[in-house]
Amino acid sequence: MEAPLLTLTASGKKSGEGKESLVVCSEVKRQAYLAGPLVAGLLLQNIVQMISIMFVGHLGKLPLAGASVASSFAAVTGFSVLSGMASSLETLCGQAFGAGQHHLLGVYKQRAMLVLALVSVPAAAVWAYTGEILAWCGLDLEIAAAAGSYIRWLIPTLFVYGPLQCHVRFLQTQNVVVPVMLSSAATAVSHVAVCWLLVHRLGLGSNGAALGTAVSYLINLSILALYVRLSTSCKNTWLGFSREAFHGIGDFLKLAVPSALMVCMVWWSFEILVLLSGLLPNPQLETAVFSISMNIAFMAFTVPLGLSAAISTRVSNELGAGRPEAARLATQVTMVVAFLVCATEGLVVLLLRNIWGLAYSSNEEVTKYTAVITPTLAVAMFLDGLQGVLSGVIRGCGQQKIGAFISIASYYLVGIPSAFFFAFVCHLGGKGLWFGQMCGMVVHMFLLFTITLCTNWDKEVRVC
Repeated sequence: MEAPLLTLTASGKKSGEGKESLVVCSEVKRQAYLAGPLVAGLLLQNIVQMISIMFVGHLGKLPLAGASVASSFAAVTGFSVLSGMASSLETLCGQAFGAGQHHLLGVYKQRAMLVLALVSVPAAAVWAYTGEILAWCGLDLEIAAAAGSYIRWLIPTLFVYGPLQCHVRFLQTQNVVVPVMLSSAATAVSHVAVCWLLVHRLGLGSNGAALGTAVSYLINLSILALYVRLSTSCKNTWLGFSREAFHGIGDFLKLAVPSALMVCMVWWSFEILVLLSGLLPNPQLETAVFSISMNIAFMAFTVPLGLSAAISTRVSNELGAGRPEAARLATQVTMVVAFLVCATEGLVVLLLRNIWGLAYSSNEEVTKYTAVITPTLAVAMFLDGLQGVLSGVIRGCGQQKIGAFISIASYYLVGIPSAFFFAFVCHLGGKGLWFGQMCGMVVHMFLLFTITLCTNWDKEVRVC
């Protein structure tokens, strides 16, 4: 009589394990479906600005220097702020969609577009005087003038970039990501023709490349806006313009400002390191190599950024739907996936350490120094990727205020001071800058991981 009982117990156990495996596999597939198109879309959106810089690069050293400085200044004072504020929609729209309150997604999108348009006005005023600001900061007058001219023609991009980010988040939180990827692909392809027309055919030079960015982003926005209005997948979430969008702006800002701080504090810390690299002995070499390593890290971060957007959507959807265990499972799955992805990226970068420098420069000193920096960069990329994915969990839970404080403490109380110490006191140069930033990344990742580990998912469901 014992044998049948044992058989039933074993069978039941196997059945339970099988169901659990199916649930995990299903979650992996969901996140892959979300993250894949989002990664491709992010890469294609970034290619637009890269193409503009490439066109300017063929016009001479001065236009290239001016456009590069202007792009960096624009990222710090405009694009990072708008992108960060728009990321609050990952919480608001994601939880509303999960809760079945579909009409609120359209209201939230309109409200975000209104706020981002208002924020773009003072940013545009700053951009209008960028040349004078850079000259006052001691930048070469010719480069400052070129940067000022380029960024003035980039001002229309501000008023397109904000609505574009809102549309992307609006669709993303509904798990509609393929149109985002396809519209970004169409924009990237058309941007080559747009730049050629404005830069060469109409003879606008570098200013044409800047204006071309606005035109191409407008194309992207138009495609997504038409999709939202015509597609049946958005018939319940977009009900037309509503006066309700003008209400609750204060509540929106309570989430949007910390969301922006989460993004900007990290983004700006890297820009500060670029400036510090120019103060090191042999600044031309240090700045060139640090810029190369930043480009490599930026490209690699696109994949964790896609995973971050995917887990933010999954967590917010499940919390809004009142399923805490599903949100917990989604977080666990994405952390395992993120660990494997980030470790793989770091290993690939490490194995190709002698090639990266050659891809960016033909100068032997630059290529050799890049190979020396790359092992440190690989570790930094691994840590940066993990903290980026954990930030997605924080956004999905709506804990941006905590995330903002953690970002400030990690990078401005630990990371940048440590970078200064290693680079200038210990005389480790560019490697020291990365060592310091890694200290900030470790603190950031540890604190985010601790908060995620201690999250009371049942409580999060009640709060949202």
